[in-house]
Amino acid sequence: MSVDAIVVGAGIVGAACATELAAHGLDVEVLDARGIGGGATAAGMGHIVVMNDSPAEFALSHYSRDLWLELAPQLRACDAFARCGTLWVAEDDEELAAARDMQQAFAEQGVRAEMLDASALRASEPALSHAMQGGLLIEDDCIVYAPRAAEWLLTQSPHAGRIRVSTGCEAVRIERGRVTLSTGETRTSTHVVVANGLAARDLISGVKLEAKKGHLLITDRYPGVIRHQLLELGYIKSAHHATGTSVAFNAQPRPTGQLLIGSSRQFGTLDGAVEMEVLGAMLARAARYLPDLPAMNAIRAWTGFRAASPDGLPLVGEYSDGVWLAVGHEGLGVTTSLGTAKLLVSQMLKHDCPIDPAAFSPARFSMENAHG
Repeated sequence: MSVDAIVVGAGIVGAACATELAAHGLDVEVLDARGIGGGATAAGMGHIVVMNDSPAEFALSHYSRDLWLELAPQLRACDAFARCGTLWVAEDDEELAAARDMQQAFAEQGVRAEMLDASALRASEPALSHAMQGGLLIEDDCIVYAPRAAEWLLTQSPHAGRIRVSTGCEAVRIERGRVTLSTGETRTSTHVVVANGLAARDLISGVKLEAKKGHLLITDRYPGVIRHQLLELGYIKSAHHATGTSVAFNAQPRPTGQLLIGSSRQFGTLDGAVEMEVLGAMLARAARYLPDLPAMNAIRAWTGFRAASPDGLPLVGEYSDGVWLAVGHEGLGVTTSLGTAKLLVSQMLKHDCPIDPAAFSPARFSMENAHG
């Protein structure tokens, strides 16, 4: 049975795209090789954060965070949405100056951001090392348990009646208006949206995505130890190297009272095994900021793979006639999922785009090759 749109991928980005399509009156089928909310969605931290590495990243992450705040009252307790805020921690005077620059840039764009001196930082987060010099608090940043949020979008949201989810369906070929499954079966639609992260490389010839492996660890329950999502202000220089392995401090208070600890980045591997050397370096980094962390019990550690484009921005738009991409979000897939869906569907239905789509166009890399 043909539908108006097929979405390949039932992670948070695919779920958001399907929901947005359904909200505009389209009948949608979502195909996933496994189940709802797997892959990078299941592996990540679920941090909803405004980032300003570039104007385009800021525009999409700010717009998307506002969409999450609007959606939050509809979510369930099991979706674990919380407006805990992000606290960027400054270890030295250089990072404190970077925090002031960040605060000014955010203020100019209408993002609430408050500078904290060393004493205010200690009052706000007593578990942090007293060697820290201050920080920047972004009060409206949030967290969510993304696998459950994806399930809510696809099955419980107001327009879920227009969405059919087919799990255990691996797409192996994409053409205009047609998706071929590993069983040989075909599904037809007017539009096909590829939103399955790294696996898009197997479906779309020449799509530029690279795997960035990451480790996470979750502790036993220690309620109230931290209140905010904590990141080091050196995060960008520590965690975003173009090559090699890097770690950076990132800690999240889960609604269960557990602490979720990150983060690491590795290139050039698709081995999903937990690597003790990388995990150890990540935890040692975290212990510089949270001195009591080594005394806590760890429950589990795991890895996942972020799909990264060459310029760090997702590919959101038409790839070829009737075939659309929503991939390459790296570590911001949860944050930008709702905004990505709005951006994609506005282009598909030829509505006014909420933000400039040019920076996210899949054509930008083919144009780059043409000029190269």
